Amino acid sequence: MTQQEETVDAGCARYVYRLRVSVTAERLLIGEWRRCRWIWNECVARSKKAFADGETCGPARLDKMLTEARAGNAWLREGSSVPQQQIIRDFGRSREKALKDIKAGLPMRQRVGMPGRKKLKDSRPSLNYTRRGFRLKEGRLHLAGGIRLTVVWSRQLPAEASSVRVYRDSVGHWYASFVLPAEVQPLPRTGAVIGIDWGVKELATTTSDAHDLPHPQHGRKAAGKLARYQRMMSRRKPHRGQAASTGYRKAQRQAAKLHRKIARRRQDTGRKWAKAVVRDHDAIAVEDFRPTFLAKSSMARKAADAAIGATKKALVEMGRKHGRAVHLVNSAHTTMDCARCGARAKHALLLSERTYTCTACGAVSPRDKNSASVMLVRAGLTPAGAEGVRPSGALLQGAA
Repeated sequence: MTQQEETVDAGCARYVYRLRVSVTAERLLIGEWRRCRWIWNECVARSKKAFADGETCGPARLDKMLTEARAGNAWLREGSSVPQQQIIRDFGRSREKALKDIKAGLPMRQRVGMPGRKKLKDSRPSLNYTRRGFRLKEGRLHLAGGIRLTVVWSRQLPAEASSVRVYRDSVGHWYASFVLPAEVQPLPRTGAVIGIDWGVKELATTTSDAHDLPHPQHGRKAAGKLARYQRMMSRRKPHRGQAASTGYRKAQRQAAKLHRKIARRRQDTGRKWAKAVVRDHDAIAVEDFRPTFLAKSSMARKAADAAIGATKKALVEMGRKHGRAVHLVNSAHTTMDCARCGARAKHALLLSERTYTCTACGAVSPRDKNSASVMLVRAGLTPAGAEGVRPSGALLQGAA
């Protein structure tokens, strides 16, 4: 029932609201989704055939396919053409991203796979409507095709939405995600700057002790209850070809609800911390840390529970929303450099070594605190670089 806000890009943001869906409206939504799913699977088949024949298969060719399919199939004509056209756009973007990764020569583990078929039992309904396919009237969402939905307005939309995506989550709840222009809300200047280093024991270590973020361990606290639901699912798992029992579905739903609860707690913790950091600092130097390698280490479960990527995303979005300067600093050798003199250690520190000692100037400080200070130095936010001039050799990219 709660509203969420998420930045889509530099100029747009998403506002997500819970929907109250009647039995009739849900039947119509499922019907629309089945038509869109058929079109997606047809796009997959046409794309594979075009590749085998050495031909191109762009959006124009798929649009022509949709026109022919609607002309010869009354079942498709019963639905609105807006979500059907948008599912082709979604397919095109997915295929374009996969081809881009292939052309760039990325390793298989880093590529986005080619779009595949959507199975009825595995895919969740998701319908996208442009401005001409929906309208808001008397607080209700009216979709093309005569579908009327009740929106739980936690707060009013600040502007007119350009599109809306209606989808159902793993628990069975329906949501409406509106896209509209991002609203910049400047905060008063404080004159303060902060450096942030990500970790596992401490989720975020900063140059300000008051803004350090300890590991919340939301997943660990709910691990016992989650394991009980998963054991229930394991005992009641249907054999191949058999339909799932009521008990299995119930346990599956309980596990999905708990997963969603954990995810929302992590999201809430990250956003509250990000808001405090952005409110108290004009410029933020953040380690551009990608924790994918931790998935193959002994700290995989703890790193996943920390949700470093989600917390970093929340910080970048909050900085963009409030007009703060957020610098993503290259993470290479940040644990080996001295924040005071800039000297680099000859060998990388082991994870068990939590104190950094500089052999050049003799500075001694906690390892993560030194790394957080290195972020400020590389971003040119130290007192010596108050003009915003970064040191030579520093690698960073602007995020806001």
